[in-house]
Parts: sequence; C-alpha cells; structure tokens
Amino acid sequence: MLCLSGLSVALALSLLPGPSEALREGECEVCVSFLGKFYQSLKDDNVNFNSADIEKAIIKTCKDAKGKENRFCYYIGATSDAATKMINEVSKPLSYHVPVEKICEKLKKKDIQICELKYDKQLDLTTVDLKKLKVKDLKKILEEWGESCKGCAEKSDFIRKITELMPKYAPAAAKARTDL
Repeated sequence: MLCLSGLSVALALSLLPGPSEALREGECEVCVSFLGKFYQSLKDDNVNFNSADIEKAIIKTCKDAKGKENRFCYYIGATSDAATKMINEVSKPLSYHVPVEKICEKLKKKDIQICELKYDKQLDLTTVDLKKLKVKDLKKILEEWGESCKGCAEKSDFIRKITELMPKYAPAAAKARTDL
C-alpha cells in the first residue's frame, strides 16, 4: 500500500509543469546582445550561413571583444585560451537562423555562467562627480577608452587624465561639464 502511494505521488509530480526554460527579461544579457550584434553583422556582410564560416567569423569577432563580451567568448570556446569548445553550439543554430534568445537558452543549459554575465552600469560622464568615484571606477573608465594612466599614483592623477581625454572619447560629456 505504501509503495503504491509513493508511486502515485511520483507520477503526480512528473505530470506537473516544470520550471519555464524561456529566458526572463534581462537574463543572458551579454549572450543575447553579443549574438544579436554578431548575427546582424553576418547578414550585413552577406556571409555564407554555414557552420564553418560562422565559426571563423565568431573567432575573428571575439579577438576584438573586450570585457564581458570577451568573457562570453571564453565560455563558448572562441578565444585561444579557452578550456572548452562549445562554439558549434552557437554556429550550427545560427546557420539555421535560430533566434539568439533560443541559442542562449541552450547555452544556459550547458553552462550557467554564460547567463550570469551582465554588463557593468555605464556612468553618465556629464553629471558624475569624478572626485567621488573610487580609483577602481576611474581606471575602468580609462580601460573602456583603451587608455592607461602610466605614472598615476593618486586619485587626482586619474581624474586629470580622464578630464584630458574626455573631449576625445566623450565629447558631449566634455562640453556639458562645467568643472573642466
């Protein structure tokens, strides 16, 4: 009798709908964004949509990727230092024009870290008080611009370098700021 009731409970639980596999809003942000831009670039460049050509294009695109997008490329195996190769999990579905959201759902099942990647919040350079930022954040601004601050020892050195380079990298922010 007890065995029968345990069996019926297991059967009832198996019939209940499981957790939804669809991505929630904001989930897999880097994956969806990167693959969306990548897919659009393939269409714009009239690339032949076969798995081999797409793999080559992913590897080429990932060479120039920075930050979170570079980390995504590492996770799918599109960088030279990657430990695993899941690049075919991206190239094959893209060759069949599968929506990037569906590709990211499948990647999430393979490696949850892919969907844990989130872009850093962008600072509004027109209004932010550079003196109140941490040195880490100031370094991040310079890094995003592809610059470094050689010989910078204090916070004021980083602030001076950012204000020097702001007209080049963020001209609108430079014009809007009054403390320059």
